Amino acid sequence: MPGENLSRDEARERAGLLSVDGYEVALDLRSAVGDASGEGPRTFRSVTTIRFRAGEPGAATFVDLIAPSVTAVSLNGEDLDPAAVFDGSRIQLEGLAEDNELVVDARCAYSRTGEGMHRFVDPEDGEVYLYTQYEPADARRVFATFEQPDLKAPYRFSVQAPEGWTVWSNGAGELVDGVWQFAETKPISTYITAVVAGPYHYVSDTYERTFEDGSKLVVPLGAMCRKGLAPYFDSEDVFLVTKQGLDFFHENFDYPYPFGKYDQAFVPEYNLGAMENPGMVTFREEFIFRGKVTQASYERRANVILHEMAHMWFGDLVTMQWWDDLWLKESFADFMGAFSMVEATRFTNGWITFANNRKSWAYRADQLPSTHPVTADIRDLEDAKLNFDGITYAKGASVLKQLVAYVGRDAFLEGARRYFKRHAYGNTRLGDLLSVLEETSGRDMASWSQAWLQTAGVNSLTPQVILNGEGRITELSVLQEAAESHPVLRPHRVAVGLYRRTPEGSLERYARAEVDVDGPRTVVGELAGSEAPELVLVNDDDLTYCKIRFDENSLATLRERLGEITDPLARALCWSALWNLTRDALMPARDFVDLVLRFAGRESDIGVLQMLHAWARSALVHYADPGWREEGGRLLAEGALRELRLAGPGSQHQLTWARFFTSVASSEADLQLLRGLLEGTGKIDGLDVDQELRWAFLDTLATYGVVDEGVLAAELARDDTASGKRHQVRCLAARPSEAVKAQSWAQVVESDALSNALVEATIAGFQQPSQRGLTQPYAQKYFAAIERVWDQRSIQIGMDVVRGLFPSLQDSPATLEATDAWLAAHEEAAPALRRLVLEARDDLARALRAQACDGAGAR
Repeated sequence: MPGENLSRDEARERAGLLSVDGYEVALDLRSAVGDASGEGPRTFRSVTTIRFRAGEPGAATFVDLIAPSVTAVSLNGEDLDPAAVFDGSRIQLEGLAEDNELVVDARCAYSRTGEGMHRFVDPEDGEVYLYTQYEPADARRVFATFEQPDLKAPYRFSVQAPEGWTVWSNGAGELVDGVWQFAETKPISTYITAVVAGPYHYVSDTYERTFEDGSKLVVPLGAMCRKGLAPYFDSEDVFLVTKQGLDFFHENFDYPYPFGKYDQAFVPEYNLGAMENPGMVTFREEFIFRGKVTQASYERRANVILHEMAHMWFGDLVTMQWWDDLWLKESFADFMGAFSMVEATRFTNGWITFANNRKSWAYRADQLPSTHPVTADIRDLEDAKLNFDGITYAKGASVLKQLVAYVGRDAFLEGARRYFKRHAYGNTRLGDLLSVLEETSGRDMASWSQAWLQTAGVNSLTPQVILNGEGRITELSVLQEAAESHPVLRPHRVAVGLYRRTPEGSLERYARAEVDVDGPRTVVGELAGSEAPELVLVNDDDLTYCKIRFDENSLATLRERLGEITDPLARALCWSALWNLTRDALMPARDFVDLVLRFAGRESDIGVLQMLHAWARSALVHYADPGWREEGGRLLAEGALRELRLAGPGSQHQLTWARFFTSVASSEADLQLLRGLLEGTGKIDGLDVDQELRWAFLDTLATYGVVDEGVLAAELARDDTASGKRHQVRCLAARPSEAVKAQSWAQVVESDALSNALVEATIAGFQQPSQRGLTQPYAQKYFAAIERVWDQRSIQIGMDVVRGLFPSLQDSPATLEATDAWLAAHEEAAPALRRLVLEARDDLARALRAQACDGAGAR
């Protein structure tokens, strides 16, 4: 990987020298089918013509290309020796003219890691499917490029494909004399060009809109998936959300969708949630649901559809100059995805999911040693790859949500409109956005930016209540704290809510005040004289980005009456705050588990319920005192089974509790119940045991050795699909056997034969909380292997291995010491690799602190 890196300084120098007029890319993908010829990777022919200008005639530069071989290179009609100019990742160019034409004829490799031109063979029918994925810098695996976001250019693709295939790209295409020819794109960055090819199942529709001036916009819509998923493909709902989103963005952005058609491809073995390639958006195919799922899954899909659509303006039309300002697209898309979903679709509770789910991701990332400002310092491409994180997405979106409250909705949207018109098809930095927001709002954006975009860390807000002898508030203040490592206290616009019981027994808000919190202590004068509250909720309505803390009385109220809070957002905020207390070793993990057992059954929001299940399991696995884990697991399984039996037959709550019970079941009785449900000898009224649920049962049964390889093979024969194969591989790796663990380790660490999806499945099966003893020997092997893996494998696989196989389940001071020893001995290791290890170390240290808190609370 180091030889494939590109630094910010190199990119800046190249951008100062060059401007790109256009690309013509001709791909021959006919080699995707049939037997591979010869030794080495399966390859395809890629011929790239780049027309560009140089500001300094006679200067030198380089073109990016990662390929097994280059057949020919010519610059301005002069043939260059490929062996002399190509080093495996760059083609060196010297003696540039003012106007240049470069032609590169190369053999590029098909990918099995989800990077570049990914090739997938469907086990169900043997069909081959291709798609590209480039962000941040993998277009160079498919064609020769100037691989940086600020060298935008129009592209014209042509593709030869196997007979019977259809090919799609960013522009509209047609088959001419056996070659797919695509319309030239608008000027876009390399990382959002795309090609999708194969015998995909394709459905079409049309979006139409008439503007006030009488002009009309017609956008052809398409949606596609593998043929094997066609029976499950609810394209009608995909198109419904797509049209609702296009309506919303046209109403608010005042800039017509600029990229012609709008295709959406759901593709296999995808590393991301989705990618915003203009006119050719790609999604992970898991958004096509083979079994019954809850409304939370449909909401998540809608959010991703709208997130990617927002990118058509924030990111594709106007693009950040370098990855430092990645937030200019990702933070905005994350915010606009939730904003548009709440206002334009049936998912009107989307801000609850945002508060409970997305911000949880941000809070975790913002407390890691690798936390960074929303506007980050991205030195190179490896830095960029790791900064697609909870800061860039969820914290940035949270900050934008507060910005809307700060400058006003109208000023924010007018700023966006001016931003698009002023910088269309160009590149921007932070100051470009701030300037238009200052114009439209009249606010000083510099100080706001300094506090929220250019400093790291999360503040904690705690209420302090003083009552008089008559039971009324004399003074209510908000105390703000910051971590020693990031001591900045920020200005917060917050709502403070006062809650008490009603005669009917519910816990409801009876007073609310908004206040600008600034500094270590802020008095909320408006609430003086109010009757004494049972609960004070700082950041009610989730206006700011902070960790909510409670005064002693409020915490006591939540311990007894959390389920009585009627407002779902307020309830979600309280759950999130309690989880942060647990992670911060301020509440024993068993206390959080107890709250889930007592109150989660009353949770109406299915997305919040699913988060509570994930948190409860994480509390048990990572934060509970090891001596209590067995009892805690038994309590969770008993509670989950109780709620499963109480849930309405066929309801989404029943399905959610069934999945949670499956994940925590461990006793002989629980495992026999799962086996009975699998084999049809047991039954829970209304529970539909579909194929996806069958695999969930088998995962747990395999982990405890109840089913063997033969049972898993039989299940794969029943579900001989790509999804079935992933499930089987995970189950095989989960079996409690030394030989199984050794084989799984070797398949992931010592071999590159597995695809990205199967690497992920094998790692997931390998790491089982009930098998700490079996995986203990691999802690030392992990530290011995990771630098070699990082050097030899692609960055995606390197990230999967380093994160996924870190010995977090060997949660002891000895593992912490081994991690510190590796870091001390590898100070010169790749910064991105060290970052991953530092993050894992921090999670482990946090777990040990929480375990100590839990153990102390039990005494």
